[in-house]
Amino acid sequence: MILTVDIADHDRLDAWLASRLADLSRSRIQELIREQYILSNGKPAKPRDAVKVGDVIDIALPEAVPAEAAPQEIPLKVLFEDEDLIVLDKESGIVVHPAAGNPDGTLVNALLHHCKGQLSGIGGVERPGIVHRLDKDTSGCLIVAKNDRTHQHLASQFADRTNEKIYLCVTQQTPQPPSETVFTHIGRDPRNRQKMTVVTPPAGRPSITDYEVLFSDPQSRTALVLCHLHTGRTHQIRVHMKHKGTPLIGDPIYSSIARQTVQPGRLMLHAWKLGIDHPRTGERLHFTAPIPPEFAPWVDSAREKMPH
Repeated sequence: MILTVDIADHDRLDAWLASRLADLSRSRIQELIREQYILSNGKPAKPRDAVKVGDVIDIALPEAVPAEAAPQEIPLKVLFEDEDLIVLDKESGIVVHPAAGNPDGTLVNALLHHCKGQLSGIGGVERPGIVHRLDKDTSGCLIVAKNDRTHQHLASQFADRTNEKIYLCVTQQTPQPPSETVFTHIGRDPRNRQKMTVVTPPAGRPSITDYEVLFSDPQSRTALVLCHLHTGRTHQIRVHMKHKGTPLIGDPIYSSIARQTVQPGRLMLHAWKLGIDHPRTGERLHFTAPIPPEFAPWVDSAREKMPH
């Protein structure tokens, strides 16, 4: 994969690459640079090297090592599948990939069984095939690549923001104004490394969310909100709604659940619609994950404003 720097919107090579390679963490990019899998203008580089317009970045990802995760027969809700990719309706409460505390029973374990190991390896041994992530408690559309070519193509769409990601969420209180583009930088919270927060540039990474209130319930002081993501930062909607003073219902990290007026028993965030260009055919594909029943009290009242 070869990328040419058209806009030097980050000072460092690793930061510039992290903003464009949606599936690779910054630490993984730094490792690849040090191991010379990533070259700048044909020469070995360092993660902190300056980025200039016109630089040519050559990325040669190493062969994936065999996945350590074991295939497990776990039911999957498949929205679409062909020889290149699979789109799932992920349930709330399901972890996407094995990690400390969740060694198995994850979506990756289920995919290894369902796809009989035919998944891309770009994401590393712990996340075969996973092009983008959904938090454990978020439900909805999740796309998985079955081969490296598909993975690279989809990852570029996520990095270049040519895909479409639309979420539904329920907030405590109603965001004001009722529709707005939230544009902030999001970075790790220095007081709690498990949380993200809005930070002052140049810290963090640019994060853009369009939102629209579809229904506001004055009795419960809650609202159904449609969010269109233009970037894909960790916890982006959760952080932006918290920043607006309207945290998500059921959010164990960014809200005080015990004080909320409704208790649905889950994080009220759903990846409702996803649009991508098929890596092989170029056809624009649109996927919709059925809205979970916990959203019914708000969705039933917002039918007239719900987009098709």
